[in-house]
Amino acid sequence: MLSRKTLYDKVWDLHTVGNLPGGSTQLFIGLHLIHEVTSPQAFSALEEKDFKVNSPERTVATVDHIVPTKSQERPFKDSLAEEMLKTLEKNCKKHGIKLFQIGSGNQGIVHVIAPEAGLTQPGMTVACGDSHTSTHGAFGAIAFGIGTSQVRDVLASQTVAMKKLKVKRLWFKGELNKGVFAKDLILHVIKILGVKGGVGFAYEFAGPAIQKLSMEERMTICNMAIEGGARCGYINPDETTFSYLKHRPYSPQGKEWELAKTWWEGLSSDKDAEFDSEVIFDASQIEPTVTWGITPGQAIGISEKIPNPQELIDSDVDIAEQAYKYMRFNPGEPINGVPIDVCFIGSCTNGRLSDLRIAAQIVKDQKVAQGVKAFVVPGSEKVSIEAEKEGLDNIFRSAGFEWRKPGCSMCLAMNPDKLEGDQICASSSNRNFKGRQGSSNGRTLLMSPAMVAAAAINGHVSDVRKNFNKSE
Repeated sequence: MLSRKTLYDKVWDLHTVGNLPGGSTQLFIGLHLIHEVTSPQAFSALEEKDFKVNSPERTVATVDHIVPTKSQERPFKDSLAEEMLKTLEKNCKKHGIKLFQIGSGNQGIVHVIAPEAGLTQPGMTVACGDSHTSTHGAFGAIAFGIGTSQVRDVLASQTVAMKKLKVKRLWFKGELNKGVFAKDLILHVIKILGVKGGVGFAYEFAGPAIQKLSMEERMTICNMAIEGGARCGYINPDETTFSYLKHRPYSPQGKEWELAKTWWEGLSSDKDAEFDSEVIFDASQIEPTVTWGITPGQAIGISEKIPNPQELIDSDVDIAEQAYKYMRFNPGEPINGVPIDVCFIGSCTNGRLSDLRIAAQIVKDQKVAQGVKAFVVPGSEKVSIEAEKEGLDNIFRSAGFEWRKPGCSMCLAMNPDKLEGDQICASSSNRNFKGRQGSSNGRTLLMSPAMVAAAAINGHVSDVRKNFNKSE
C-alpha cells in the first residue's frame, strides 16, 4: 500500500520538480538552513565549479556546534573553531546569505532559531546538514537532514534528489500525566518500535495526546524521530501552530497571514487519508523514561529495571551486551537511584524556554547535590534573553547550576563542554552513543529537562513526579 492524502504526500507533490531514473524525485527545497560544520566543504565544491548559490534568499545560516558557552569572545581560544566561523562568515558575505551571528540577538542552535523567527512554516520542505532537521516537521513541514554533498546540491540548485518515503502514523490516545513530558513520549516510542522502526518511513504523530501539546513539545518529539530511524517526523498544523507563528518576524503579515493560514489548514492529512502503517499508543500509560544503554532505544520507565538478555528479541541481544559492558550496568538493576556526576539541560531537543521553565520549577529553593556539576545552556540568544527577563537564570544560579551562553554544548561536545573519564551525565539531549559527549568512556542517560533537574538536586536518577507532589 502507498500512502494517499497525507500531509507528507501533499507537500511532496507540491515540491516535486521531476522524477528521475532509478525512482528518485528532484525535490524543491523551500528553506535551507546551514551552519559552520557541514557547509565549508559544500561551498568549496561550488567554487571549484564556479557556481553561485541558486537562491540565497532561501538560505539562512547560524553558528552553533563549535561555539563555546562560557565565553564567546572573539577570537575563540580554539583556533579550529575560530577558523570554521570565519569561513562561514566569508561564505555568507560572498553569496549574500543571511547569517544569525553571535551577539545579534538571533543566534542559537539552528533548530531553535528558525522556528522562533517564523522561518519554519507549514507546507515547507526544509533541509539542513544536520540529522535533527526533523524538528521542523512539528509545524507541518517535511524536514530532513542531508549530507555535505547534498548541502552542495541545494546551494547550487535549490533542489535535492531523494526517494519518497512511506508514511507511518503514530496515534496517541489519552493524555500525558503530570510529570511526564514530550521527551518521555518520544523515548517511549523509540523504546517500543526500536531505532530502526522508522527506516524508510516518515512518522506522522497524531491523536488527542499530540493535539494537546505545545509547539515546543511538538518540536521535541519531531526532533527525535530520526533516532527511531524515521528520516522525518511531522504533526499536522492546527490552531496551536498558527498561534505560535502569528507575529513572528518572518511569518506572513496582514492579509497575507489570513491567506497563508487558509492554505495551511488544507495541508493536513485528510480524514480518509491512507497510511502505509499505523501504531496506536496510550499516552496515559507512559511514565518518566530514561535511557540505560548506548542507543536511544535502550530506554526504560523510571519504575522499571534494566532488561535481562532473555527478555530481549534476538536482534537486540548483541547491542545490549555492549551496553552492559560500556555503561557498567547489570541486567535487572533499577535505573532509579543511579548516581549522577554531570547534569546538562540544553540542546535542540530541550533547550527552549518552556524546557527551562519546568526545570527551574524543580530546582527553585533547592541546591544541586554535592559533587554534581550542573549547567544550563539556552538554545538561542532569544531564549536566553527571555529566560533572564523571567529570572530563570537566577533560580538556576542560586541552586548551584552554571548559566551558559547559547550553543549545542555537551550534546555532541564539538566544543569545550565535554565529559571527563567515565562520568555519568543526566542529559536532556538526543543521543547517548559511545563517546557522544566528548569522553571515550563517558556515559549518557537521556531524559526530560525536569528529570535532569531532579537528578541534579538528588544526586541520582529519580522520579520527578515526587518533586511535583512535594510542591502541591
